[in-house]
This record gives sequence, C-alpha cells and structure tokens, in this order.
Amino acid sequence: MGLYLRKDLKGGGTIAVWEITESERELLDILARDEEDRDEELEEIALYKSEQARRERLSVLALVQTLFEEPVHIGHHENGAPYIENDSTRISITHTNRFAAVIIHPSEEVGIDIESIKRDFTAVEKRALSPEERDDLMDKEEDDPEKMEERNTQLAIYWCAKEALYKRMGRNNVDFSEDMEVDRFSVREEGEIDVTFKYPQNEEEEFEMQYEVFEDHVLVWMVG
Repeated sequence: MGLYLRKDLKGGGTIAVWEITESERELLDILARDEEDRDEELEEIALYKSEQARRERLSVLALVQTLFEEPVHIGHHENGAPYIENDSTRISITHTNRFAAVIIHPSEEVGIDIESIKRDFTAVEKRALSPEERDDLMDKEEDDPEKMEERNTQLAIYWCAKEALYKRMGRNNVDFSEDMEVDRFSVREEGEIDVTFKYPQNEEEEFEMQYEVFEDHVLVWMVG
C-alpha cells in the first residue's frame, strides 16, 4: 500500500501514515531505491527476531524518506527517543501491525501515537488512567457491541494521548496515571483534546492535541 495519509499542519509540521502491506523484501527494495548507505540502520533492524517487528521498522524508514527531498537517517537517544542524524527537524514515530506513522516539525517538539481499537485496554484502564479519568469513561455495557467499541475507542484515545505526550516530553520515570491528565472529551471521528503534564513541585503545563479515528485505529498527535 505504501503512503496511506499525509497531512500538512498549520505552522509547518507534517503527519504521514504508511499502511504496512509489503513483505520484508519489498520494503528493503523500496529503501534501496534512494541509493543511500543504510547499512547501520538495516543491521540494527535485522537483529529483531520477529519478522513483523522488522517490517514495522522498515516501514518507518520508507515513510520518513517520503517526507524529505534528501536521504535522512534515524538515530535514537539513550532513552529510545528517535532523532534525525543529518537534519535538525524534530520527529516522533509510532507503529502497529498495520500502520506506521510519523510527525515532523522544523523546530517544535512533537509527539505521536497510534493504536488499534481492537486492542485489549483492560491493563491500560487500571494502570494509566486516574480515578477521575476512569469515572469519565462510558458505562460498560458488555451486551452492546457498539457501546463497547465506542468505549474502547475512548480508551485508545486516552492511551495514545498520554503516549504522545510522554514522547514529546522526553522524561524518564513518568507515572501515566498521576503525572498526565486528559480533560473530558466526547468520542468523534476527529477532534481536539487537552492534556496537562504535572511536573514535580506542583508545576503544570497544558497542551492541545488532535486525534483522528480511521480503519479501527486511533491516531493522536501534538506540536509544541
């Protein structure tokens, strides 16, 4: 499939999504077309035992290359956060079995996350949400599949918002249930949500995020 979605954001940022339908060999062939030496990146990816994990990482490289006129290389900080080795553009990366997604911006910090709404979010609900956020969840109606899907979408948005903020902040030892708070929101196909990050010493910073629901997935992103 290749490039599934590209969205140019106000202020100079860009989001791109790749649908992962290619085989590992096909993805390697796509990357070989830019005639750039990727030995180090490809050797790192080859260490992954799972073919699916290799395909996801290769899809990220292929997707990133669609956003730049010249070949770029992805490195990782000690905390695992990605950066572009030969360009100052900010980047955040995410992927599932089906999609890879990135957000870039020439100067602002960014964060992005994608999840399938078919995932079991039971552990997320218990570990990553505050009591107030759990109170805001829709009532659980296991005999109503439509209501259950909407509730799972709501949970996916909560989780993706916190993951995207975590990536943007680049801090260690963050408690998802206590250090990040998502304001109440209604589930739509796309929308905005407000999230607060709580620093030590009771300092807080508010952020605005956008989200979009498509193909049984939730994508959440932020700039700034």
